Amino acid sequence: MPSLPTFPTDRLHIRPWTDPVIDRLGHDPRSAYVETYWLGILGPSACWLLRRLADGMDAGPDGFDLDLPDTAAAIGLRLNGGRHAPFLRTLGRICQFRMARLSGTTTLEVRRNLPPLILAQADRLPAALHYRHQQEQAAGRVHREADQARRARHLALTLVQLGEDQNATERQLREWRFRPSLCSEVAGWAWDSRQKITASTSSPAGEPSNSHPALDGAA
Repeated sequence: MPSLPTFPTDRLHIRPWTDPVIDRLGHDPRSAYVETYWLGILGPSACWLLRRLADGMDAGPDGFDLDLPDTAAAIGLRLNGGRHAPFLRTLGRICQFRMARLSGTTTLEVRRNLPPLILAQADRLPAALHYRHQQEQAAGRVHREADQARRARHLALTLVQLGEDQNATERQLREWRFRPSLCSEVAGWAWDSRQKITASTSSPAGEPSNSHPALDGAA
């Protein structure tokens, strides 16, 4: 873990720590996930502090000033005792777990969302919570994979409607960062679907139709 930073004792400027991956996959500090799983890892003081910082960033999305004595008193911690004061140790703890980071000497960048537990952290949970966490993570992966497959199919159908062939469709899906195996699968599926629909909707003169409700409304 990083060493304990040196904090001021009167005021910190708080601003969001932007991280596109954690912002998308993480959990709000006030969520049931954090209360259930992070509480025993971070400790109650750190979790309460992160909740208050989240409230502050909701009210001031671009940043706000945090009065340290008032905040310490509000969550029941002492600020006296130098750099080892309980409240300053709590600030250090959220930095050590990379939930926040000191920028300069008076600005603290704080994550809007907390990441999922890594394996080593999950292993520290009580057995029942560990099992529950495994089940929830597995269910979440299944849901995310199904959602990604739906999005990839929709985009692949759109591409073949626009005239792209199977190889070009697969290449474009790869550019959009879908899994390579999924790109190949849905590009082939979309091209086969387009061929079947074109054949079934050809005009009597042999002219293929340019659209079909199954493609135009695909989601």
